[in-house]
Amino acid sequence: MRERCRDFARELQGAICEAIEGIDGGRFQEDAWERPGGGGGVSRVLTDGDVLEKGGVNFSEVHGELGEDFSGDLPGDGSSFYATGISLVLHPRNPRAPTVHANLRYIEKGEKKWFGGGSDLTPHYLYEEDAVHFHSAWKAACDLHGASLYADYKKGCDEYFYLPHRDEARGIGGIFFDYVDADESSLAMWEALGRAFVGAYLPILERRKDEAYGEAERLHQLQRRGRYVEFNLVYDRGTSFGLKTGGRIESILMSLPPAVRWDYDARPAEGSEEARLLEVLRNPRDWLDGEDEADSRKQDEPAA
Repeated sequence: MRERCRDFARELQGAICEAIEGIDGGRFQEDAWERPGGGGGVSRVLTDGDVLEKGGVNFSEVHGELGEDFSGDLPGDGSSFYATGISLVLHPRNPRAPTVHANLRYIEKGEKKWFGGGSDLTPHYLYEEDAVHFHSAWKAACDLHGASLYADYKKGCDEYFYLPHRDEARGIGGIFFDYVDADESSLAMWEALGRAFVGAYLPILERRKDEAYGEAERLHQLQRRGRYVEFNLVYDRGTSFGLKTGGRIESILMSLPPAVRWDYDARPAEGSEEARLLEVLRNPRDWLDGEDEADSRKQDEPAA
């Protein structure tokens, strides 16, 4: 299982980077690294491209002992662990092209073995056809492995990529799953979702990369990127896992955008494109039938 997961993640890294280079025209810089506690990885980063302002696609395979303060946070006995997978974040230059994140991981701790991962889309300007395309691609991949997977994983994404201090989602969702017991069936699902990424995102990037924009759109992009940074540094499990297992800092923080702003009390104008996006971020939608979806974070709250 370890070897197959490792080899798949490494091959997927190469396939995704090749597809992105075909759109951007630039080349990823490859940086191989070793983890002092065991294992290592390969980070690939593209900066100042024609299409991507910054993009990173990381592969890692790490193992060793977890610290006592973190070992109890994960399933499984003991403190020995093994983890391999791929993580990527792409920050386009054009504000009308959405940022995207994807992650696939396989982890062992004691006798416990599980898969996790997902992908979410973070637009700065809302195009409903892009949201429908993104979600349709993930639903098609999920449906091959279970009729309820997409609904379950979409709900998981809406709940996970959420900033409670802002009462906003990070983006318009996608899929998210964790602690899925590892066996041949879940491995096939994990691999299928990895292969679905290029088709889920790159057509959107192609569609938006040359859209016209001005200084106002750029400002809004930088302000929204602030929310991305807040989530990754405060709530993201991958960031926490990397930091608590002695991971390579440059690779862990690769997900952060190269430029960002925090302007005091910035609010979109009523009726604007920016306000339309914010409304969706505060009220997650079911993009595949057009109906508003009750926010699962609030469904169980008692009536006032």
